Amino acid sequence: MIIPARRVYYLLLVGMVMAFFLAIVTSIQVGILAIILFNLVVLSLTILDGQRVKKNRVTVNRHPLPKLSVGRENTVTLSIQAKNQQAQVILKDNYPSIFSVSNPTLETTLAPHTMEELSYSVFPDRRGEFFWGDIQLRQLGTWKLGWYAWKAQGNQKVAVYPDLIGLRSLSVRLALNQVGTISSRHHFHQGTEFRELREYVTGDDPRFIDWKATARRNRPMIRVLETEREQTLIVLLDRGRLMTAQVQGLKRFDWGLNSTLSLALAGLNRGDRVGIGVFDRDIVTWMPPERGQDQLFKIIEHLTPLQPKLLEPDYFNAITQFLKQENRRALVVLITDVIDTTASAELLSAMERLTPRYLPFCVTLRDPQVDEIAHQQTDSLMNLYQRAVALDLLSQRKVALGRLQQKGVLVLDAPVNQISEQLVDRYLQIKARNLL
Repeated sequence: MIIPARRVYYLLLVGMVMAFFLAIVTSIQVGILAIILFNLVVLSLTILDGQRVKKNRVTVNRHPLPKLSVGRENTVTLSIQAKNQQAQVILKDNYPSIFSVSNPTLETTLAPHTMEELSYSVFPDRRGEFFWGDIQLRQLGTWKLGWYAWKAQGNQKVAVYPDLIGLRSLSVRLALNQVGTISSRHHFHQGTEFRELREYVTGDDPRFIDWKATARRNRPMIRVLETEREQTLIVLLDRGRLMTAQVQGLKRFDWGLNSTLSLALAGLNRGDRVGIGVFDRDIVTWMPPERGQDQLFKIIEHLTPLQPKLLEPDYFNAITQFLKQENRRALVVLITDVIDTTASAELLSAMERLTPRYLPFCVTLRDPQVDEIAHQQTDSLMNLYQRAVALDLLSQRKVALGRLQQKGVLVLDAPVNQISEQLVDRYLQIKARNLL
């Protein structure tokens, strides 16, 4: 397909002006004939210019797309190869139309026999499978009169997963922490597992002196204990009505899913058995606790297709079903959201069932916009009303979570865009303090 370039329109405009003056000097018939002939010449040259591109058109390939991460900027790269002449190219990739994109149209000029890589980023706001179509290209002819337009093969089906980019970053962070401070520090005399015997030094707790070893070696020996590593972590993720709300560009459930995977990665990295349950009225997905990195891959594959439902979650039933599945002591992390004390009454009674056999931990996903409204300056009656509502919501939320804490439930209430990092940090603190 041939598309006229901007130069063609300038030439046609010049031809009209020339024909106008020619008609004045000679006759109208001569002016009309002149402009028709001029236009035919220009359009013929335009078509010829575009057709000449055909044998020297560039080749373009899209790099294989990896698994994309929801709620992240994912880079897409295209490689363009020029042949034996300079190539001025405009291209547009046929990405899913529902995605936000950084640069819909890409342009470049390549020297003969050179290759260039062009990139743009897409921002998926939902998980699932999506299709990339053929790549649309335009290449300008040598005379800069006509663009030759065609499509390059690029059909590809791509899966959008939870935040895999964040998981890779977290994996690096956990690996570095292994030789760092909080994560890798041995908390002597605060754990339950025997690590080693060593000589007693001033400042050691005499309660940990091993008297049998002391008698054998004729010098004070002390037992060094460290935090038990192989424990059980269970994550129960709510997919009920409140989790369908759109917050910061993603559904609240997606934020919860991302934090679930981050916590699972941290738990598996620390040698814990990790199990996952997703519930609304019932537990719809249950993955028994296991160790090893294979468990993380299984969790990702099982949880990626799940979507939130417009159903009121049944916390009591979910906890009851969990108790039938797992009887070992475990850290039970329930990820959900709360509105007020009335709506959270069932959550409170359900979490009470976990104490004292399990260590219950309630994680709630807060909307940062509510915080922003609550602390903004009010310059109108409408802003004043919105601020009052936001402050009331935060106050009721604080009371509801305070009641959970009074019953011995650990609580984390954080903005959705910070929840993954704060949850992993809190988990590492729980492990370090041997609370489980």
